[in-house]
Amino acid sequence: MNKQQSIPIIETDVLIVGSGPAGGAAALLLATYGIKALMVTRFNWLAHTPRAHITNQRTLEVLRDVGVEQEALDIGTPQDLMGHNVICESLTGEELGRLHSWGTSPERKADYKNASPCPMLDIPQTLMEPILVSNAAKRGTKTRFNSEFISMTQDENGVTSKLKDRVTGQQFEVRSKYLLGADGSNSVIAKQLALPFEGEMGLAGSINILFDADMTKYVAHRPSVLYWVLQPGSDVGGVGMGVVRMVRPWNQWLAIWGYDINEGPPDLPDDEAIRIVRNLVGDQELDVKIKSISTWTVNHMYATKLSEGRVFCMGDAIHRHPPTNGLGSNTSIQDAYNICWKIAMVLRGNANEKLLESYDKERAPIAKQIVERANKSVADYGRIFESLGLMSTKDPAQMISNIAERKNNTAAGAAKRKALREAIHNKNYEFNAHGVELNHRYVSDAVATDGTDEPAYHKDKELFYHPTTFPGARLPHCWLYNDGKEVSTLDLAGKGRFTLFTGLGGEQWSVAAEILASNLNIDIFSVVVGPGQDVEDLFGEWARLSEIDDDGVLLVRPDGHVCFRAFTKCADPHHTLHEALSTVLGLS
Repeated sequence: MNKQQSIPIIETDVLIVGSGPAGGAAALLLATYGIKALMVTRFNWLAHTPRAHITNQRTLEVLRDVGVEQEALDIGTPQDLMGHNVICESLTGEELGRLHSWGTSPERKADYKNASPCPMLDIPQTLMEPILVSNAAKRGTKTRFNSEFISMTQDENGVTSKLKDRVTGQQFEVRSKYLLGADGSNSVIAKQLALPFEGEMGLAGSINILFDADMTKYVAHRPSVLYWVLQPGSDVGGVGMGVVRMVRPWNQWLAIWGYDINEGPPDLPDDEAIRIVRNLVGDQELDVKIKSISTWTVNHMYATKLSEGRVFCMGDAIHRHPPTNGLGSNTSIQDAYNICWKIAMVLRGNANEKLLESYDKERAPIAKQIVERANKSVADYGRIFESLGLMSTKDPAQMISNIAERKNNTAAGAAKRKALREAIHNKNYEFNAHGVELNHRYVSDAVATDGTDEPAYHKDKELFYHPTTFPGARLPHCWLYNDGKEVSTLDLAGKGRFTLFTGLGGEQWSVAAEILASNLNIDIFSVVVGPGQDVEDLFGEWARLSEIDDDGVLLVRPDGHVCFRAFTKCADPHHTLHEALSTVLGLS
């Protein structure tokens, strides 16, 4: 037996490399769609530090679609405990200001509530990953820990990947039809594919200090995820200030402290970490138990091409950025939501492989957007520093004096107060960027245009979500009623199938969909909305949000994005719908 024959070979439809938010979500989605998948990770378990945590509405919608939202709701910190974003000299010291965040302000609550059936949550990565991976395993995805990806070769029929068992040292191969590279910011797969990137890595250095301490008396009256601390020494590296982040209310925390990137990551002993924590809190007697210390760098880099042949990269492998705006794990999970239904359709023979080309066109602009937004949010802290006079001196005593000047009843004090208020208000672009999270409008061949121009944004498109059924946009949420029970439009869509929405007079669309579903061997769920129908629009919200007449039609992809729209009935609904589906599925 030769050496090649002695290497064990595993066969699967999809190999997923990486078990983080992107890989875990892909494993869960593919299992839910009935696709045979193997997920491997070089580590012996899932995330051991909390890292990503902000979980936005769109991500909760993905979890809702695959039936695990309630697990997240049960374990996450609810939205009303996330919102008092505090800027202070220490947790026991003077506050400089606060900002209602994550949709918790009185003026923004309605925006968030109207946009989605799901709230925002704070779920540390240590808790999110087990939800994804355990449910994926229950539904059929096979998982191998301690399995390191080494290399791959691909041909017209599949991908052969070489891996190493880190326990035995034995090499083995996986033969798959497709490979998903979710192997993080040091992605071996992205490197082997030679994906093109723009930007720069290692712009600044940060230290994460995970610790236990009961800080209820300092924070319960102003609940927040993040407490930003301005004090001498906190301006080195990181995001330019110290951060105390809630991991679990109110006894598990993460202190974030910067280091000089040019000097490399420091070796931080526990006693020094405790000193940093106590200074940030402002309590030199605080009982602190250090759990772990790790480092990370501020990056500004995104891939302009996300795939090559049968290999698709996702998550931190293609967008590398600081944690500002809380976009990392959210975008990673949504990357998986975009590609997995497409792979499932192709593997089942429902779509041409051309459909997979739309992943690049749809998600590469998102990768660029979130990397640039996250780094802009870091830069925006400079306005706060400038307003307090912290950019003009390195002398700690002068810094303290400059901060205190805002309390003076003088023209200079008034100017400083105004500048500080405006600088904090500007941070809405980090902490209430609802549009960044929900305004994704895909442009690709997996969307059939309706001949209209993209609707303009009538308010700031980063701050505010603009619901529309323009093809490529996320299906707007509103509450409809089925047998008297409340149901979201988003609940009627998804579930790995196409969904057709029409109204009274549009029944021929549903007839056409039923015939096409049989002919094309795809699942199309038809919803007729109107009085006397199974689904009723009792508040009249759908009539406004759908942007079509009662006899018009919307066709929604499995990932909840509108892919075809007709404002009213046409002479030949079967032909029109067939043309649209053929375009979306790459069959034409």
